[in-house]
Amino acid sequence: MRTVFDPGAEAARATGAILDDTLRGSARGIVVDSPPGAGKSTLVVRAALELAAAGHPLMVIAQTNAQVDDLVVRLAEKEPELPVGRLHSSDSDPYDKVLDGLDNVRKSAKAADLAGLDVVISTAAKWAHVKNVEPWGHAIVDEAYQMRSDALLAVAGLFERALFVGDPGQLDPFSIVGADQWAGLSYDPSASAVSTLLAHNPELPQHRLPVSWRLPASAAPLVSDAFYPYTPFRSGTGHGDRKLSFGVASDGSGPDRALDEAAEAGWGLLELPARHTPRTDPEAVRAVALVVRRLLDRGGVATSERAEQPVPVTADRVAVGTAHRDQAAAVRAALAELGVTGVAVDTANRLQGREFDVTVVLHPLSGRPDATAFHLETGRLCVLASRHRHACIVVCREGVADLLDEHPSTEPVQLGVTVKFPDGWEANHAVLARLAEHRVRWKP
Repeated sequence: MRTVFDPGAEAARATGAILDDTLRGSARGIVVDSPPGAGKSTLVVRAALELAAAGHPLMVIAQTNAQVDDLVVRLAEKEPELPVGRLHSSDSDPYDKVLDGLDNVRKSAKAADLAGLDVVISTAAKWAHVKNVEPWGHAIVDEAYQMRSDALLAVAGLFERALFVGDPGQLDPFSIVGADQWAGLSYDPSASAVSTLLAHNPELPQHRLPVSWRLPASAAPLVSDAFYPYTPFRSGTGHGDRKLSFGVASDGSGPDRALDEAAEAGWGLLELPARHTPRTDPEAVRAVALVVRRLLDRGGVATSERAEQPVPVTADRVAVGTAHRDQAAAVRAALAELGVTGVAVDTANRLQGREFDVTVVLHPLSGRPDATAFHLETGRLCVLASRHRHACIVVCREGVADLLDEHPSTEPVQLGVTVKFPDGWEANHAVLARLAEHRVRWKP
């Protein structure tokens, strides 16, 4: 008898095991791997509430102020009476002003002012400056794979046990200085907090969330196979649960045909003629902008499990992802020329953790004469390919597959460094092979 996969039941079972280990386990650390859109923040909020309800005051560590403020708001929505502390910097505008309207939230730049509260939340950078306080019994580290190991070392003395939640497929922690001199060493400060933690404590309990509630059934298999081969996941929805449609018929142009293909299949590849170009390839940038303009002009509407009626795909539900900031700036300028405002246009680093109905991606290797480690990084492509709930359209010049084959990795081999798998070459080929099934060739 064939077993039917119940995404809700599987997610509940995994969450139950994680919370049981957190509340009743004895390990000093617990690691939770989460695919895109699997409910990391929901898990963090629930774990915080259950620890607080069980009489265990805790600290929460996030990586950015936006993440901290989002968690504070989520906690207040779930439990308006729970005393929450927002530890912030001494800057002139240190937190989102929406927090001023939450009666249960106390804000301060000094940890001593927040002593005794059930939950205190701040960034890893701020926590690193907290000294001479009684350690918390519990901590939760959100987006733990974005945290460098030196940042974890700086705060490790503030808690006794911790729950680490993060996405192993996302971009590695950012460093503004070269870290080659530490590569392969057990104390490499540029390595992620989780990888260093597990290298020194391989016996720690490890869990994974098995369901992505963001990625549609058309996207989850590709993203899972290409970027999470050892921690596979499924979509929380079936192939008929979501639909993207347009109120205005196609005009037959390349952008419109790519949009129709993406609406039908979840993926679309708008392929321009092969050519080596500057990074801010004017034709590719304009093609990206035209896809967005036509998406909005054609009155896209999305049907999903979230609403009984179709919901318009407005500009704030659309994102454009690039590899470089100058590419993002060029796309913003091209969109402005076409009269488009309100669309999120940014690099993969800054789109991490965000969710949209439709995304348009300028492929990192489009028009390039070489394939560098930066452009091949699996996390970059993973982020760009996993922000959408309905469809993703990739704009790329022809020839990327040949580029990959002609440029095998020339990075130096470093002893003691764990080889990342899958590597960028393999992940890029897997994604290109799938996109080729939905290719629309277009010469502007």
